[in-house]
Formats: sequence, structure tokens, C-alpha cells
Amino acid sequence: MTEEHQTLALLLFSAFVAVTLGITTWVSRNRRGSAEEFYAGGRLFSPMENGFAIAGDYMSAASFLGVTGLIALFGYDGLLYVVGFLVAWLVVLFLVAELVRNCGQFTLADVVAARMRERPVRIAAGTSSVTVSVLYLVAQMVGAGSLVALLLGGTSDAARAWTVIGVGALMVIYVSLGGMRATTWIQIVKAVLLLGGTIALTVLVLMRFHGDLNRLLLTAAERSGHGAAFLAPGLKYGGDWTARFDFISLGLALVLGTAGLPHILSRFYTVPTARAARRSVVWAVGLIGGFYLMTIVLGFGAAAVLGPDTVRASNAAGNTAVPLLALDLGGGAGSTGGTVLFAIVAAVAFATILAVVAGITLASSASVAHDLYASLRRRGGKPRSEVAVARIAAVGVGAVAIALGLLARDLNVAFLVGLAFAVAASANLPVLLYSLFWRGFTTRGAVWAVYGGLVPAVVLVVLSPVVSGSPDSLFPGVDLQYFPLQNPGLVSIPLGFLAGWLGTVTSAEVPDEIKHAETEVRSLTGAGAA
Repeated sequence: MTEEHQTLALLLFSAFVAVTLGITTWVSRNRRGSAEEFYAGGRLFSPMENGFAIAGDYMSAASFLGVTGLIALFGYDGLLYVVGFLVAWLVVLFLVAELVRNCGQFTLADVVAARMRERPVRIAAGTSSVTVSVLYLVAQMVGAGSLVALLLGGTSDAARAWTVIGVGALMVIYVSLGGMRATTWIQIVKAVLLLGGTIALTVLVLMRFHGDLNRLLLTAAERSGHGAAFLAPGLKYGGDWTARFDFISLGLALVLGTAGLPHILSRFYTVPTARAARRSVVWAVGLIGGFYLMTIVLGFGAAAVLGPDTVRASNAAGNTAVPLLALDLGGGAGSTGGTVLFAIVAAVAFATILAVVAGITLASSASVAHDLYASLRRRGGKPRSEVAVARIAAVGVGAVAIALGLLARDLNVAFLVGLAFAVAASANLPVLLYSLFWRGFTTRGAVWAVYGGLVPAVVLVVLSPVVSGSPDSLFPGVDLQYFPLQNPGLVSIPLGFLAGWLGTVTSAEVPDEIKHAETEVRSLTGAGAA
């Protein structure tokens, strides 16, 4: 880009940051200091507003940048992420949304602790929620680094590192000052911008090929260098049995992981009733479904218009495929149209990252304050306000996410989110489903279910090709690779369910029938819900 065009791009890019900071400042002046206001926005959002916010929370950098990049590089196999991310909402709609809204108050641990001994359950669930949130945050940081470095005209390590640090600082400001109310409105604005930008790009891609989808796919296959194999399964996950098991593992993690994501579960507490929570999910599914259909067009469009080699040359993991596609569709490098479209798409992608990062940070800081701090603080001492602890926790979570984001900057963001989904499905989903549906579930079973999924998932990631033992790993010079799969879900998800069952059947604790009956009635009718 010329210096003039780069200045224009930066001005457009900075506009969203200014708007979101304005929203945060406005909300911080008009909020009450209660925990309900900070964690749940006063439970005042309508189903449509919350549906847009859920969509904004879910349509992350992994979707807009990572998934389209994977489709551009690997064709058909990249579609697994689209299918997994969308099908997961059926699990949320039918098994989780209403029941969680009725049983909980602010966090996942509220649902489980309703019929168990609170302290061990809150410590386990809080630890798991923070772990999942940090993994998810790392993916957003990596996406931000790739995007802004490209926008600034350089891909140096220093530019990407400062970008990650800047995103971390902004997310702490959003959460600390605005809480859930500001985060929700940022997510709504971001969802509208993202859907608008995606629609515009999809129309431009289809116009380039005169509305002929068949021609688009054939051109993508031809430019990929793989021919017909680009449009068939197996390019990424069909090489050997290890790759095929990785395919199954990733699919399980994506389909089951959404129902265990802390920042998604926390969104159900921002509406007044369970019926509103269910209607929110219906809104979200419609918006998310349309978005993912368009990412397929964009992914194959990037392969057809740019070619995988161009995408890899900019970012080996494919994270910059969409901005580069926008630049080409607008007229190419050096043209005003290309620069404006590129800057708009980059600003939308950055809005995506900021909104998702704010939601995740809020959920993790709520787990630290509402679950961990409340359970671990010294008895008899003067307790701090939960909201004050949550603000401090946001800073700590942000610092950890920044550090890990700097380490993982060369990995695909959709792949990193797949790891977060695997940990959520392994540690959070078993304890959530057992608590809601198993009459005989006990405290030991709850604690074992969380740690029995969390520990194997994290350990298997550490021992996998993701961390060491391969040229694309975090530490290519070290070899600690003992687990062949890149995603641990195939092993860790069954272990989480098994550990919960084993802990329950070996426990001497007698299940509290009265509490179970109360929880069942509350979950199904909403009687006594917060």
C-alpha cells in the first residue's frame, strides 16, 4: 500500500475502536455497581438483542479469518469447521439453553452447585472455565496479530507482538469499565457489521463468477494445485489413520464444545426468562447459519481469486485470506477501492476480535470472582466486592492470554479454537449434563467429571504435535510428542464422562433427592429462577 492509502486504512480501522470505547464510557456512567449488573447486564436484554449478541460472541476470528483460510488452503476438509460450529447449536438449543437459564445465576458452577457441596464444585468448575477461556482468548490474540500487522504493511514479529498487547489492553478496559452491558452492545454492533461485511464480500465474489457456483468451485480446484482432490475429503485429514482419527476428534470437539463454553453459557443469564433464552438461541442459529454459508463462498472464493500460494505467502496458517480477498475484489493493491474495502474488512475483523475477547474475558473474570475467590478466600477476613475482584481478574486473564498469544502467533486461529472446544467438551459438558439429568449424581462425581476431562485434555495437548516435535509446533526445537493427534477430544471427552460416572458410583455420599427434585422443577418450569 502507498502511505496515503495506509493512512486511510488506519483511519477507517480506528473508527470502530473509538465507537466501542464511547459505548463503554457511556455504559460505565449509567450502570449500577451490583454483581447482577456487571455479570448479566441487569437481565434486561430482549431475545432479539441477546440473539445478535450471542451471534456476535460466537462468530469469532476463528470463523471469519481461520475457517475461510482453512477452506482456501484445504478445500473440502476446511468445511468440517463450518459444519461443526453450526450443528453444535442443536445441542445448545435442546439440552442447555433453558435449563441453564433456570438453574444458574451467573456461571456454570451455579448450575452444578445447586444440588452439591458448593466449595469443591465451584473450585473445579471455576478452574475449568478459566482454562477454556484463556485457550479461546489465545486464538483471538493470534488473529488480531496477523490482521493488524497486515494492515500496518508489515508482518514483523514486533508489529504482531504490539498488536496482541494492544488488544489485551483494550479488552481489559471494556470489561473493567462496562461489564456485561457494554460487552453486549459491542457484540450487537459487531454482529451487524460482520454480517454486513460478509454479505458484501459474498456478493462481490459471486459477481466475479457471474453467479455460477460451479465455475467458482472448479476455478478454486484448478488454482489449488490439487485438482479434483481439493473438492473431495482427505486433503488435510485423509492421509493416514492418525489424520482420520484427528478428523473424528475435531468433529466431536466442535459439536459438543459449544454447550460447555463459559462465555456462551453466561449469555443466557442476560435475558429475563428461560423462554427468552430459548428464543435468543433461535435468533442466534438463524444469524450464525447464514454467516457460515457465506464463509464457504469466501473460502473457495479466496482459493479461486488469490490461489492458496498467495494466501500462504502472507500467512502460513491462512489467517489473512479474507482481507487479501477484499483487497483484490476492490481493485487490487494500490487502488483506492481495494484499500477502502480492505480497511473495512480489517476493521470488521478487528471488531470481531475485540467483541469476542471482551465476552470471554468477562466470563473468565466472573468465574474467578464468583466461584474461585468466593470459595478460596480466608474466612473471617474482610471480603472484597465480587465486582472489584472480577475487574482485577480481567487484568490477570488478559496478561496470561497476551503471553500465550505471543507464543502461538503462527498457528491457525480456527485450529486453536478447536482446542478450546475440546477442553470445554471434556471438562464442562459432562458435569453440566450429569447435574441436569442424573438423579444419583454426587459431589465427588462432579469434581471427578471436571478434572477427569480437564487434566487429560490439557496434558494430551502438551504431549501432542501442537506443542512440540514438528516444524509447525509452538516449540519446534523440542520433542515431547507422545500423543499423535492434534485435537484431544476423541480421548478426553469420553474420559470426562467416565470420570463423572466413576466418581459417583464410588462415592459414599447419599444423593440429595430433595435438592434434585427442586433443581428438576426449577430447570423445567423456571420456578424460583434468578
